[in-house]
Amino acid sequence: MYGIILVAVIAIIAGLLLSWASIQFAVPVDEKQAAVREVLPGANCGACGFSGCDGYAAALAAGTAEIGLCSPGGPDVAEECATILGKAAGEMVRKVALVQCNGTCSNAGQKLIYDGVDTCQAVSLMFAGDSTCAYGCLGHGDCAAVCPEKAILVHDGLAMIDQDKCVGCGICVKTCPKHVIALVPFEKKHHVLCVNTDKGAEAMKVCKTSCIGCMKCVKTCEHDAIHVTNFNASIDYDKCTNCGACAEVCPKHAIC
Repeated sequence: MYGIILVAVIAIIAGLLLSWASIQFAVPVDEKQAAVREVLPGANCGACGFSGCDGYAAALAAGTAEIGLCSPGGPDVAEECATILGKAAGEMVRKVALVQCNGTCSNAGQKLIYDGVDTCQAVSLMFAGDSTCAYGCLGHGDCAAVCPEKAILVHDGLAMIDQDKCVGCGICVKTCPKHVIALVPFEKKHHVLCVNTDKGAEAMKVCKTSCIGCMKCVKTCEHDAIHVTNFNASIDYDKCTNCGACAEVCPKHAIC
């Protein structure tokens, strides 16, 4: 009988001590941070530039991050965050992933027969890949495997992205060993589909649609929105008006 009473007393004392400790050492909860974290999608993709949704929520609550950096959440999440924080959401530009390559099997050939682990990461370690172009998409589907929205498929040796499904999380961008995937504004309809920086003659040897740095696009653009650096064209989307003049004059159809 005394043993039972002793155990009960010890249990009561231990419970009181734990209650005191939980109050004494409790970490204050930022209500705004918790509320913001609640509306974030939980993708933890890092597209916002932070370690994940927890990190972004903390930065928003502390006022050290901009509203509208969550691509998967889009404008709706930006509006909710703005309401919680009592700030203006501002304009959010939707971004989607783009494969900056048109090196299909018919455009770029194979320089070797690869027989090993069927991933882009693995094949890229073998002489920069099995494609004749050392810069282009390898087409083994690493990006498709990690896409949470199943917005990527590989066809004719080239990864292709369904931009209507893409939420711009950027996971595929980080996964691609060739760095041929980039996030671009959804509203922009013309893009350079080549990242080859070799001189024109060398670029033409490895792919039929390689950018050759001929400058025709630069001379045609009336808005100074396209430039050639290291024999490769790039578009300044802030200046681009979607006129399509650059695509019309590109002799290699490297701009679509």
